[in-house]
Amino acid sequence: MIIKSSSTLRNDYDNLVKLSNEKNEPIYITRNGEGEMVFLSIEAYEKREAELKLLQLLLAAERNRLAGVPTHTTDSLRRELEDIYNA
Repeated sequence: MIIKSSSTLRNDYDNLVKLSNEKNEPIYITRNGEGEMVFLSIEAYEKREAELKLLQLLLAAERNRLAGVPTHTTDSLRRELEDIYNA
């Protein structure tokens, strides 16, 4: 975990960007010794967002499975798609 003060963000922005890109992890910014925000590259942010969306989809699918919602095997989906394609 990388922790930097808000004065570092203000006074040494370029090196903070370089550090963020090198470590590819969030940098926690503090003010008066208290956590205030997170500094993160756009690439890392977008990757985290994509991972969260995937996890949400997996969680929804698992909840449906546990609730007894009918599921389909890969083979049954392939046959159904082939039938649609051939029709």
